[in-house]
Amino acid sequence: MENNFSHKKHYGHNIRCLRDILGIKQDAIAFAMNMTQQNYSNLEQKEDIGDEILERVAKAMNIPMDAIKNFSKDSIINIMSSSLHDNSGSVMYNPTFNPTNKIVELYEKLIAEKNEQITLLKGLIGRK
Repeated sequence: MENNFSHKKHYGHNIRCLRDILGIKQDAIAFAMNMTQQNYSNLEQKEDIGDEILERVAKAMNIPMDAIKNFSKDSIINIMSSSLHDNSGSVMYNPTFNPTNKIVELYEKLIAEKNEQITLLKGLIGRK
């Protein structure tokens, strides 16, 4: 007898697994998403997550949203086994980005925006 049960994806688990694979801490992603670490942690516990939030998570992790939606442990095992080893048998590590650089980039953007606001406020004060 055939079972028509379709396995539903748990997007929170997918996000957590991808974050672990990329070596990114929860607080770094939470910072990039402008939320608390606790709120982000709660997000990783949810099975259903809307596309808008998935897109924000994907952007913070610097990955496509489809990577979260279509993630499976079987696919990552296949990808790792076919792409992490060179012909000599040694493991190659080619990270796509450095999470620390992402935090620095966000911090610099925040400082630039703050400086713009100060300049605007000084201009408004000078007009009075």
